[in-house]
Amino acid sequence: MARESESGLPIEPVYGPDTLEGWDPAEKLGEPGSYPFTRGVYPSMYTGRPWTMRQYAGFGTAVESNARYKQLIANGTMGLSVAFDLPTQMGHDSDASIAHGEVGKVGVAIDSIDDMRVLFGGIPLDKVSTSMTINAPAALLLLMYQLVGEEQGVPADKLTGTIQNDVLKEYIARGTYIFPPKPSLRLIADIFKYCKTEIPKWNTISISGYHMAEAGASPAQEIAFTLADGIEYVRTAVAAGMDVDDFAPRLSFFFVARTTILEEVAKFRAARRIWAKVMRDEFGAKNPKSLMLRFHTQTAGVQLTAQQPEVNLVRVAVQGLAAVLGGTQSLHTNSFDEAIALPTDKSARLALRTQQVLAYETDVTATVDPFAGSYVIEKMTDDVEAAALELMGKVEDLGGAVNAIERGFQKNEIERSAYRIAQETDSGERVVVGVNRFQLDEEEPYEPLRVDPAIEAQQAERLAKLRAERDQAAVDTALAELKKAAEGTDNVLYPMKDALRARATVGEVCNALREVWGTYVPSDAF
Repeated sequence: MARESESGLPIEPVYGPDTLEGWDPAEKLGEPGSYPFTRGVYPSMYTGRPWTMRQYAGFGTAVESNARYKQLIANGTMGLSVAFDLPTQMGHDSDASIAHGEVGKVGVAIDSIDDMRVLFGGIPLDKVSTSMTINAPAALLLLMYQLVGEEQGVPADKLTGTIQNDVLKEYIARGTYIFPPKPSLRLIADIFKYCKTEIPKWNTISISGYHMAEAGASPAQEIAFTLADGIEYVRTAVAAGMDVDDFAPRLSFFFVARTTILEEVAKFRAARRIWAKVMRDEFGAKNPKSLMLRFHTQTAGVQLTAQQPEVNLVRVAVQGLAAVLGGTQSLHTNSFDEAIALPTDKSARLALRTQQVLAYETDVTATVDPFAGSYVIEKMTDDVEAAALELMGKVEDLGGAVNAIERGFQKNEIERSAYRIAQETDSGERVVVGVNRFQLDEEEPYEPLRVDPAIEAQQAERLAKLRAERDQAAVDTALAELKKAAEGTDNVLYPMKDALRARATVGEVCNALREVWGTYVPSDAF
């Protein structure tokens, strides 16, 4: 009896040569590192060196997070990945009334350049690659990172890393938006232009399907809506006067890796193939790097369970293997205790060790694209590609990603998928080990890491001290220049950098832009 994949596509018990009858390897596969990049974006993939091993971390104060980063580097992490707390993600200072109870909870609290200096104190920014999971206020965090680099004597052209900067998926699945879509896209175009001139090695956006998947999107929905967002960003930059080959090589993507290895591998292959065709055929990109879908992967947090949390070690290993077999460029493996609380030092180290075992103790890095030519993988890749293209066509019929977002299309599709998953889990049709089968009568006690609630008061004290010490006239002048740029067509990042250098806070800078651009209220809130 045939099973269905996570995307609702049939999986046959047996595949054979007839499965791929009439199938053209030259068209569908190509060579590794060549169009259509189905087999990977680089000719040698991991045979030369493994993927970048990132660990997503950040909690409490900049001091605590800085200590965690140094531990991760000592344990062999090749790249940092910064988690910010909710007030920072929403452009509010830690002493704002709306921030109460959330300071330092889901990431590190960054209110000003002062906090950013502490966060990266003793970490040479010319030696590490840093990914920052920040969206609506991404420009601010990038500029503060650049300022800290300047203070370390690191030229901006030596800085490497990524800002997520993907605000469209916030309207679809996550909710940490600030401004309406049009000014948000204008800000992203300004970031593209700024980085082309000032920080040329920086990846200016990480177009994210991960958070859609966490909200319940199927693999086909995940890549369809992510690539549709990517198309919207490219159109925005082209409309702003940029040549596609000037910015497209710095675009990157961010996907989830689930426990369903076969479909995940197929998903990654399909995404690369679709993006290469879109960039070549719709946008006329000439640079091969503009056609490459480079992506970071995080293992599926939504599949972790609070019940029998040690079982999550197995889940994460399987998910990490799916990402590697799918050809990811960098990988974060979740800690086994993340369904309960923030990871402890030990669990974060075990998560990193999981990647190191995959890289150094298995043979998956010995050959490029181990699954190429597999009947099941190639058929599933075709099926996922077809399903994703159908959804992307529906987004186009609605006028593109922004218009579809305003109509609620992507959100409604994801909610239907999430509901289906919940029903299958509740009925037992979908087995979740430790939750609806193979339970324990009594769970073993586990002591999670907790954030000290005193952090909020400490951050408020730091802000009070900063406001008392700084040159307020310089801050006011810089914020006035920022608003002037936002009202016109000048690139807002230059006056924004001046304001941050003068020690304007994240909340003050975002409030200046709120005064000009307003804030986004979803249509279903009326």
